[in-house]
Amino acid sequence: MGWSAKQYVTFEQERTRPSRDLLAAIPPTQARSVIDLGCGPGNSTELLVEHFSGATVRGLDSSSDMVDAARKRLPAVAFDTADISQWDEPGPFDVIFANAVLQWLPDHTTLLPALIGKLAHGGSLAVQMPDNLHQPSHRLMREIATNGPWARQLAGAAESRTEMADPSTYYSVLKPHCSRVDVWRTIYHHPLAGGAAGVVEWFKGSALRPFLEPLDEAQREQFLARYLQAIEQAYPALDDGTVLLPFPRVFMVATR
Repeated sequence: MGWSAKQYVTFEQERTRPSRDLLAAIPPTQARSVIDLGCGPGNSTELLVEHFSGATVRGLDSSSDMVDAARKRLPAVAFDTADISQWDEPGPFDVIFANAVLQWLPDHTTLLPALIGKLAHGGSLAVQMPDNLHQPSHRLMREIATNGPWARQLAGAAESRTEMADPSTYYSVLKPHCSRVDVWRTIYHHPLAGGAAGVVEWFKGSALRPFLEPLDEAQREQFLARYLQAIEQAYPALDDGTVLLPFPRVFMVATR
């Protein structure tokens, strides 16, 4: 069960909003070389193409399904399938954009300075990462994984995400390498139709993947049924059937 572009873009408007907010915080620059790490189906790349007119914009993602979707969306842009953890291009890049991807990579204290090192002077690293590991949505995933008949199969599932550091730590890691560092945390409240089922569909496109991938079809259905029941308790629907899903995210824009 790999990444699914179709599943991901079910909530494209909500998933793209953080990209817009992150892009708006990048200092004005005449960028010539821009790369979108973890470009997904190209929704964030499309924003970069529109914003940095005249720049060479590229996209990189580990999922071939995502890259295929991005190429269909933006046929004039170069997209490559690659493991971002092994990405070794030296640059220099004027903008490295990493929206909702670095949370899947470990050791941010080493990773972030390494990315800064690929920037041109005056270039910016723009990062957004979900900071929801301690929200009920994710706590329930871990509890169901631990307490079900699949406990051994899912023993390492929770380790696929990196624990977020606090903003002061990220600032301290980045500032020695940068002329300017901006770090902030935002909680979005996404209205999802369909009640708890909408919440489950949202996370099937992202955070649930490591928990579902090791299971066979029957186990997945059983896991999702338990998860749905737990989500119904944790996120009661409003009068119109909508669930307002709180979604914390950490942002940082670091300029070399």
